[in-house]
Amino acid sequence: MEYSHNDAELVDQPIGYWTWAANKVLTAHVRGRLAAIGITQPQWWVLHQVLHSEAGATRHEVISAQQAHLDVGAGLAPDIGLLQERKLLVLDGTGRLRITEEGRALHQRAAETQRASRTQVHTGIPDEEYLITLKVLQRMLHNAGGDVSQG
Repeated sequence: MEYSHNDAELVDQPIGYWTWAANKVLTAHVRGRLAAIGITQPQWWVLHQVLHSEAGATRHEVISAQQAHLDVGAGLAPDIGLLQERKLLVLDGTGRLRITEEGRALHQRAAETQRASRTQVHTGIPDEEYLITLKVLQRMLHNAGGDVSQG
C-alpha cells in the first residue's frame, strides 16, 4: 500500500482529518453493504438491540441506549416504525418490542454482512496493530477530555 505522505510528513498530519476521513469512508462502506440487503445501519442497530434484549425493549429503551452510544437518539423513532411496518418488529401485550422470525432472518443476514465488511476492512491489519490503533485513539480522546468508557 502507498501512504499519502512519507513517515516524517505523516507524523505531522492532523488526527482530526484522518479520523473524519476514516469515519466517512467506513460508514459509507458499511451502509452501502447493508442497503444491498434491504436494511439501514440505524435499523440494524435497533434489530440488534431488540434481539439481544431477553424481555424485549420499549421504544424509549432502544432510543436511550443508542443515544448514549451512537448519538442518534430520537432520530431512531422512524426506523423503529418502519421495522414494525415491515413486520420485523412487533409490540407485545406489554408494549415491548419483539423481533419476529423475519426480523431474525434479516438480522442474521445483516450480521453476516457486518462480519464480511469487518474482514474486508481489516485485511492486512494484524490484531496487534488494530489494538494499538484503538488504544492510541482512546488515549487521544482521554487527553482531549473525552469519555472512553462508552465504547
